[in-house]
Amino acid sequence: MSNRGVVYIGPGNVQVRDIRFPDLVLREGPGVPESNVGRKCEHGVILKVIATNICGSDQHMVRGRTTAPEGLVLGHEITGEVIEIGRDVEFLEKGDIVSVPFNVACGRCITCRRQDTHICLNVNPERPGGAYGYVDMGGWVGGQSEYVMVPYADFNLLKFPDKDQALDKILDLAMLADIFPTGYHGAVSAGVGVGSTVYVAGAGPVGLAAAHASQLLGASVVIVGDLKEERLAQARSFGCETINLMEHDDAGEQIEQLLGIPQVDCAIDAVGFEAYQHGTDHEESPAVVLNTMMDVVQAGGRLGIPGLYVTEDPGAVNEAAKVGSLSIRLGLGWAKAHHFVTGQSPTMRYHRDLMHAILSERANIAEVVNATVISLDEAPNGYKDFDKGASKKYVIDPHGMLN
Repeated sequence: MSNRGVVYIGPGNVQVRDIRFPDLVLREGPGVPESNVGRKCEHGVILKVIATNICGSDQHMVRGRTTAPEGLVLGHEITGEVIEIGRDVEFLEKGDIVSVPFNVACGRCITCRRQDTHICLNVNPERPGGAYGYVDMGGWVGGQSEYVMVPYADFNLLKFPDKDQALDKILDLAMLADIFPTGYHGAVSAGVGVGSTVYVAGAGPVGLAAAHASQLLGASVVIVGDLKEERLAQARSFGCETINLMEHDDAGEQIEQLLGIPQVDCAIDAVGFEAYQHGTDHEESPAVVLNTMMDVVQAGGRLGIPGLYVTEDPGAVNEAAKVGSLSIRLGLGWAKAHHFVTGQSPTMRYHRDLMHAILSERANIAEVVNATVISLDEAPNGYKDFDKGASKKYVIDPHGMLN
């Protein structure tokens, strides 16, 4: 059978190309560690991809801000239908509609057993943690494609209980692979609870998901900050307060206008290392979000940091930042006894509960992030529009099943 996927060609360039049809073996390819080549996956399944999203994390690679190899098949947000089952799969059947956590996890190691599936010890020989279609994450082939292989399927996959219901809610359920659990993890890590006042840095899809998650967790006020008015308008559309950091670069002053004090209970970083100095959209300042959050979060508060930070950034503004060393005011955070929670979201910790929130219509995540369906062939233009700051979450429809 044939297969096509979105392939990273070089900085600023992705193309839809013919790629290998998946089988239950991790084959040699771009980014696959030598010791992972030939890894047998009889515990895996082959999926026909129903929906696969473009993520802001993908954009970091496409901009050339990582060491991603050319030829890498992109995509770690995957929802699909099981069409082939490995010998060792017991609890899934052909025809099941499933969500794929972006974390590749074995289910056997100590970190998986404590639900830290984002730092599985057995799927990536180079460092803890694996993911599909991502640099330094074990070489697992990405899912912005027509078909994809998923290992350790019984453990990893979230099966939707009713196929027709799933297809009716598919745009919302497509967000369970990454963005919704990631935003939710940011809110949980920040300690959001009933009555909390929350500052969310960034009104991209993850920031919007974090804001909606904060509302679900009972926050009294959610304030979203960004440099782009279009994205802030999207945050206001579902009840958030907003601050425009292009027009007024002091977040604390704007927060004080809303709350009467220049502080919040907690904050969420949904921007990461490609941050811009407040008041400009061209002067990079990779630590500005973290420093701002320490400034505006009250003493003893928590900072959830799902925003991506990398160990290698070839395009960084200085030599220190190229290896992930940023000018963070740690002394301020120490003095205020802040709690910091970093790292990828352990998706499996949250995705089942969030699925039920969607199916019971408690969560409307597709509307919140402005989910916008495009074809596989439209993916390169989707990357370009997203890179310009479009307030949309692009959902790729490889087989024309979503229209």
